Amino acid sequence: MPQSSTDASRPISTAASAPTLGATEYGLIVLQSMLWGSTFFFIAIARAEVPSLTLSAARLVPAMLLLGAVVLAMGLRLPATWSDWRRMLVFATLNNVAPFVLIIQAQREVTGGIAAIFMATTPLCGLLMAPWFIADERFTWRRLCGILVGIAGVAVITGASGAAGSWRAQAMLLSAAFCYSAANIFARRYLSGHHPFAIASAQTIGSFAVALPVALVFEKSWALPMPSSGALLSILVMGLFGSGLAPLCHFTVLRRGGPVNAMLASIVVPVTPIVLGVAFLGEHIGVRDLLGGCIIAMGLVIIDGRVFGALRRRFGATDLTS
Repeated sequence: MPQSSTDASRPISTAASAPTLGATEYGLIVLQSMLWGSTFFFIAIARAEVPSLTLSAARLVPAMLLLGAVVLAMGLRLPATWSDWRRMLVFATLNNVAPFVLIIQAQREVTGGIAAIFMATTPLCGLLMAPWFIADERFTWRRLCGILVGIAGVAVITGASGAAGSWRAQAMLLSAAFCYSAANIFARRYLSGHHPFAIASAQTIGSFAVALPVALVFEKSWALPMPSSGALLSILVMGLFGSGLAPLCHFTVLRRGGPVNAMLASIVVPVTPIVLGVAFLGEHIGVRDLLGGCIIAMGLVIIDGRVFGALRRRFGATDLTS
């Protein structure tokens, strides 16, 4: 049963739900990163024929149908009050419409792989923000070290000649990462009383309600020429994978593991668009870009701490038995 608006507006209690990740959550993170990562590839195909606002609205149609079918089949309830829908509209704008438009605009100057690498900074933004709003998210020295390493990785990428685009494109991508971080914290704090799949479906409805009128007013979507079959197929797959299936994974991890852990999917996100872009679009990525991405990934590994903890336990056990 969904919580009331009053309950949903309270900060998440540490005692109520401490963030945890197991094999299932890690599997969902990897799957989400692949589904979400494919979006950058399909944006590169469709953006030449479909303006950003119209593209943002169009890819939500197949996502709404898919998620609506899932919610209906599971007998879940969508938000029932105007207060809940008002929060959902804020969340949809932060988590869907605004960052998607920013990414599309930035990809006019950068490849999908570079855009995805910038999205890997999302957990870094979250780590700076989450402790102020979520009771069970703590800021530690290990996390601070990870943040500084991740920022160094971004500095390496932005210093790459031309590959990372202009400062305007970089600002758009970093703003998109900030939006995703803020949205995850907002959802964890204000939407935790709803089922993850209901949040995914309601978010898509709210995003469409925001994106469609904006696209109609500013881009006159009805007057645009019909896109090619390739662009239409890209919009369909983008909607089903990136905007439909990926949120089901994401909101499940968000509920079980907290906002920072849910954002760790962006570690693997760059792999998919880089592979697809090189294989099908003839895109190129430089050594400096790959180095920056590896540094960002190392920062996130430090933040997560599990790899170093496992090594410490292993070598500690070895020392004890030697």
